This record gives sequence, structure tokens and C-alpha cells, in this order.
Amino acid sequence: MLAALRNRSLNLSKSLSSWKQQELSLRLSSLSTVSGTDDGLLNLQDVEKILTDVRADDVKVIPVGEKCDWTDYMVIATGRSTWHVKNIAQAIIYKAKQRQREVGAKQMMLPSVQGQDTGKWVIIDSGKVIVHALDENARAYYNLEDLWTSEPSKSATVQDLQKAFVKVRRKNNSKKPVEKSA
Repeated sequence: MLAALRNRSLNLSKSLSSWKQQELSLRLSSLSTVSGTDDGLLNLQDVEKILTDVRADDVKVIPVGEKCDWTDYMVIATGRSTWHVKNIAQAIIYKAKQRQREVGAKQMMLPSVQGQDTGKWVIIDSGKVIVHALDENARAYYNLEDLWTSEPSKSATVQDLQKAFVKVRRKNNSKKPVEKSA
């Protein structure tokens, strides 16, 4: 029985190592396509043109390549209504399909879309560029520009932490109500 368990664990480790090698080769091939020729993904100029064509308001491009490793740019745009926000997402998806047909891609890689059913905040992830299309109220509430552009000061965070760790004790530490003396 011990020999059978040993064989199973060896077979499992071999299959896991082959799986890791396949994953590594896929990552390396995807990196070579990103840095090399046109792979059919939307770039920043395409996204900006789409947003001007659908008349998105207050478009802001934030380069986040040095802050995160999953994308190069984050684009934040405002739609005037939920219908307009959904239309922005549909236009980007349509252009991604059209671009991949032009390039002659063997397999369609559509951008990932979240929040399209509500239309308040739609996120379109096309690989190199992530587009946040928000309605006016959501953009004012979440304030994504300050989240990705401002650098927090070290002194402010230390002061906030010191305030957070101050222990506040009640004057009357017992559970009995305070007796008032006359």
C-alpha cells in the first residue's frame, strides 16, 4: 500500500511539473507577441479614438505600467447615462472584434467586460489597456483618478496609524452604571 501511495505522488508531481512547464511556455509566447508584432489587441490610440467617436466625456489616461504588472494604461471615461456607458463598452468590443479580423487572428480574444448589465460602472479589460466607463455619479463617488495618480505621504500614514492604535478607555470601567453623588 505504501508503494502505491508513493507511485501516485510521483505521478502527480510529474504531471504538475509538466503543467507548470506548459504554463511557462504559454506566458513566454504571450510576452513575445506583446513585444513583437501586432497581435490584434487594442492599443491606447485605438481606445482613445473609440472614446472620441462615441463622445465619452472627461476621458483621462493614466499610465500604470510601473505601478502594476497586469496592464500598461488605465483609461477612465464618463458616460452621460447608463445607456451611454453600455454603448461605450459595446463600441470597444466591436472594435476589438474588427481589429482581430483585420489582423487575421486564428482565435478571437475578446476583452473581458464586467458590469455591463447595470451600466453604472463598466470595466473593459483589453490586455494592454483597461477602460473604466462610469456614469457621472459613480465617477464622482469612487474618484479613481486620485486612487491611481496620487502618492500617499509617509508622514500622514504614520500619524493615522498612531491615532488608530490609541486605546480609549471609559471612565467607569465596570459594567455597572455610574452612581451620581449629590
